[in-house]
Amino acid sequence: VQLQASGGGLVQAGGSLRLSCATSGGTFTNYATGWFRQAPGKEREFVAAISRGGGSATYADSVKGRFTISRDNAKNTVYLQQNSLKPEDTAVYYCAAARGYLVTARASEYAYWGQGTQVTVSS
Repeated sequence: VQLQASGGGLVQAGGSLRLSCATSGGTFTNYATGWFRQAPGKEREFVAAISRGGGSATYADSVKGRFTISRDNAKNTVYLQQNSLKPEDTAVYYCAAARGYLVTARASEYAYWGQGTQVTVSS
């Protein structure tokens, strides 16, 4: 399974971005998918995850109420809508596909990773 993340960029605090992650090479509906991020000098951290059918999602406390994860199974694509962005959201954002159906925050449960897209939020 290959994943290609896009949509990052430079935005002012309070602004919005929509990240996309296009997948190929596998049966998209077989995998729960998630977003993680890594800021300079910090460990990779969980952001959000969504079930195979899109009916269940979970979020990190730091983004709850501001970010929304969704997926379009017809397009084999998962999205991360980011609103009310803060400077502390600055990071490289990675999309990932889990080993199975489990919606999880644990990076070890994700078998496939995209290359990342940079999000920079200025104050």
